[in-house]
Amino acid sequence: MKGVKLLEERKYIPFTEEMRKDYTILVPNMLPRHFKLFLQVFKNYGYKLELLETSGHRIIESGLKYVHNDTCYPAILVIGQFIDALNSGKYDVHKTALILFQTGGGCRASNYIFLLRKALEKAGYGFVPVISFNLGGLENHPGFRLTVPILHRLFYAIIYGDMLLSLVNQCKPYEVNKGETERLADELTVELADKMQKEGVSFKKVKENCKMILSRFAEIERVKEKKVKVGVVGEIYVKYSPLGNNNLEQFLIDEGAEVVVPGLLDFFMYCIVSNLTDIWLYGLNKLRYPVLKFVFNYLVKQQKEIIALMKEDGNFAPPTPIEHTMELIKDFMGLGTKMGEGWLLPAEMLELNDEGVHNIVCTQPFGCLPNHICGKGMMKPLKEKNPDMNIVAIDYDSGASKVNQENRIKLMLANARANMAEKERENGIKAEPENEKTEILA
Repeated sequence: MKGVKLLEERKYIPFTEEMRKDYTILVPNMLPRHFKLFLQVFKNYGYKLELLETSGHRIIESGLKYVHNDTCYPAILVIGQFIDALNSGKYDVHKTALILFQTGGGCRASNYIFLLRKALEKAGYGFVPVISFNLGGLENHPGFRLTVPILHRLFYAIIYGDMLLSLVNQCKPYEVNKGETERLADELTVELADKMQKEGVSFKKVKENCKMILSRFAEIERVKEKKVKVGVVGEIYVKYSPLGNNNLEQFLIDEGAEVVVPGLLDFFMYCIVSNLTDIWLYGLNKLRYPVLKFVFNYLVKQQKEIIALMKEDGNFAPPTPIEHTMELIKDFMGLGTKMGEGWLLPAEMLELNDEGVHNIVCTQPFGCLPNHICGKGMMKPLKEKNPDMNIVAIDYDSGASKVNQENRIKLMLANARANMAEKERENGIKAEPENEKTEILA
């Protein structure tokens, strides 16, 4: 009887071919730049998707109304954002579907789709289909299929998205004409998606487009001045989502910092490494090992080529190769640690420190104990071996004070500026007044 009850609870409304014709699919906002690229790819294949960019305390209130407050904070936000959108009157709720991303692991991204459906029932929207976006065949939705051409374009959208994320963060704090960087990124987002549709996808084309992206960003007029660099790491949602981290990137820029955020491709490869490690540790699904190893090596090769391309261009700092990041973490944590962003979280802190980004904000969501262990719990051993690391862990949850969060970050920035000034004195460099314009780059 328990098994029957479980099956009944897990029943879901499939997204059909008929729905595809006139349904709007709402997408929660996690990586704004990447997701705009993803949505453009799907639009080119006949899907009507809309990215939710709403914000405000009402989203938290909507989430808490239908989800227990002990639930993972990202789940509260995503569910709250969905229900807030359905309540807004902007959409025909009988012609609207939702999409939630599932990784297949023991995390919100896998298990909270059922929580979302339960919340929809409570809110009176039990008839709204929820599409599971996953690569593991967890659910079947006839009207939403991840075909090989779509997946191919989505993968290259990750490469483009990572590059845009990096270049925007390297240009925006220094731009002479305010807003120019974001306008260029928005323009390129549409242009790149159209290119993938019209020109097809080959890595040769991707490299040509990456060269074009680098040249276009290099044309942005920038002020040459020394700013504190701040890295952002943490649980994947609060690390990237402006809704999840109270628009952390913009806050840091407003405070006079340059933000450095590791890309999504690293997380994608981390997931593959975690699967490979499971096979090695537990001997499960051994037939998958050569396939996963081939995919990993292929991604590593392409990442190295993009890094080499950026180094050759010389205008912007490239990302760190994933193999070097894995080498950095080996003395601190095993690759079998994979919950709550696992080994990748402290590895990204070490990666940033290795790149000269010693100031780091570690974003922690309420309700994710593994993430606190791998993030806040690793700060002491990391700093013992790397005393120049200046890390602050910030908890994000429905009851947290934004003012307290920002004050803690400001204190970290004050320490960072003091450390920078001291190093300049030690090196015999005269510290420049903050925001003094020394040279214009074009």
